[in-house]
Amino acid sequence: MTKMHVAVVEHFGKPLVLQEWDIPTPGPGQILVKTEACGVCHTDLHAAKGDWPVKPSLPFIPGHEAIGLVVALGADVTIVKEGDRVGVPWLYSACGHCEYCLSAWETVCADAQFGGYTKNGGFAEYILADPNYVAHIPAGLSAREAAPIICAGITTYKGIKETQAKPGEWIAISGAGGLGHLAIQYAKAMGLQVCAVDIDDGKLAHAKKLGADFVVNAKTGDPAAAVKKGTDGGAHGVLITAPSLSAFKQGVGMTRKRGTCVLVGLPPGEFPVPLFDVVANCITVRGSFVGTRKDMAETLAFAAEGKVKADIELQPLSAINRVFNRLEHGDVPSRVVLDFAGG
Repeated sequence: MTKMHVAVVEHFGKPLVLQEWDIPTPGPGQILVKTEACGVCHTDLHAAKGDWPVKPSLPFIPGHEAIGLVVALGADVTIVKEGDRVGVPWLYSACGHCEYCLSAWETVCADAQFGGYTKNGGFAEYILADPNYVAHIPAGLSAREAAPIICAGITTYKGIKETQAKPGEWIAISGAGGLGHLAIQYAKAMGLQVCAVDIDDGKLAHAKKLGADFVVNAKTGDPAAAVKKGTDGGAHGVLITAPSLSAFKQGVGMTRKRGTCVLVGLPPGEFPVPLFDVVANCITVRGSFVGTRKDMAETLAFAAEGKVKADIELQPLSAINRVFNRLEHGDVPSRVVLDFAGG
């Protein structure tokens, strides 16, 4: 077999095209991964539509939650071996020697490459990867289970850490869907009290089952006031996962004095910051962008220990345009995973 099935963005805003491409050959310092599963993220939809200021070069293959087996090594690769199960995440590679890489902040390296964006990603049966930046999947964690963890999982886990909320303190998680349902589980595993905020009663009911201590429907009344009342003054940390500008504005209002509001959702537009509240209440507003390789190992360890489990729905690669249409209309309750194993 020399061909592989792929889903390609040929034009921004148009449906992905299912094609057959040649299976790539790993060059020096590269590995070839046979895809077993790949999660579908809202970022893939943004990439396919060309929503962000820096756009991918066309044509390209999206997908940055790919899990698979290493099937070939390029020259000089020693850090992984054939048969290893790895993930090819959003952080595809970085330079390794700038001030950010040297201080373990490789996620903001100016020369970072991104899977499914600047590098072809996991909506394909095979994928090239940099062995220095792949995720190492623990034994006992299946490819399907691991796929959302290497993006939605690490993004929320790192975001919770960035709130600096301590065990026993309150965290408000705005958005209880694909990212938020994982954030609730990580926060509980980290010893935090959790308030989940969403506009969907079904997602809020699920949040309670996952351990949320109380929930707030943002469509009824004043959600910031409800959070402040339920947490006796506001949440010590707020994690905004919802891709909604109103959620961002409400998030600052939910934050306790001297608390930290962390932004991980990426809605289009400008952040509506109420400056007086931020200044007068000494609130920190912080962006958080996926996580480092160390964060990835910690993120996967929680999942391998059974403390965090993504709600997944399996679909074939051929269904990707239907999945994207559902994502765009908010019709995906958790995470879709493309299943390449066929059963």
